Amino acid sequence: MSRTVLLASASTSRFKLLIDSGITPLVQVSDVDEDAIAAELALPKTSELVVALAKAKGEAVAQNITVTSSTNILMIAADSMLEFDGVGYGKPGTPEIATGRWQAMRGKSGYLHSGHWVKDLVTGEVRTGIAGAHVHFGDVTDAEIAAYVASGEPLGVAGGFTHEGRSSAFITRIDGDVAAVAGMSMLLLRELTRDMGIAWTSLWH
Repeated sequence: MSRTVLLASASTSRFKLLIDSGITPLVQVSDVDEDAIAAELALPKTSELVVALAKAKGEAVAQNITVTSSTNILMIAADSMLEFDGVGYGKPGTPEIATGRWQAMRGKSGYLHSGHWVKDLVTGEVRTGIAGAHVHFGDVTDAEIAAYVASGEPLGVAGGFTHEGRSSAFITRIDGDVAAVAGMSMLLLRELTRDMGIAWTSLWH
């Protein structure tokens, strides 16, 4: 049975991951306040928080789907954070914060957590999971950090970096699920959908 995949995320990298995997999703972005939800939940573990945020975004979109009239929808939502020195970091938001993050991270490593939430709107079944990887950062210079921050790229991405963008040359090694570092694990999504009785290949366009 052909399914309509709906991605509840504004992330272009997550969209590209699905496209490259043979899946053409519809996209609807939630308007949830991630910082407010994180503060309210006050979860001690970054791994728990990213799953909770993915769920919040997915549920918000599921309550008011406007991009399609189809009822044959498989919804996917995700959230990512970089855990560094025991603290979870989302999007820096400002140049000052991004600069400080990179000055602290250079020459060190962190763990990128990506939480996943999948709901079959036909059956109502929901699955959640988490994937990630250790990311090792190079000893970049102050000038390189300044130029990278000035590009604007790190301001709106989890941890203030992308492994496939301008900062790819600043990452020395990734140990784990590389796709999860880009925002979403294809391996985990396949496992979650399979557990729901949905063949991954049935989602291909």
